[in-house]
Amino acid sequence: MASKVSLKAKGKTNKGSKGSKERSTVQCLKEWSTWTMKKAKVITHYGFIPLVIIMGMNSEPKPHLSQLLSPV
Repeated sequence: MASKVSLKAKGKTNKGSKGSKERSTVQCLKEWSTWTMKKAKVITHYGFIPLVIIMGMNSEPKPHLSQLLSPV
């Protein structure tokens, strides 16, 4: 019979709180970055057009809102 290759580490294993703490920190960082990117996407999606309109209203010569929104 052929022997099976074991992927287990030999010697001491770190089953203490340090390994789980690092793992939880990495997991927390991944979750936080994912949450942040989702919120940034929503803010950019709904905030871009109002930002452009506000910037247009603050430019010279001061246009009215109807002039900004009309295609002509």
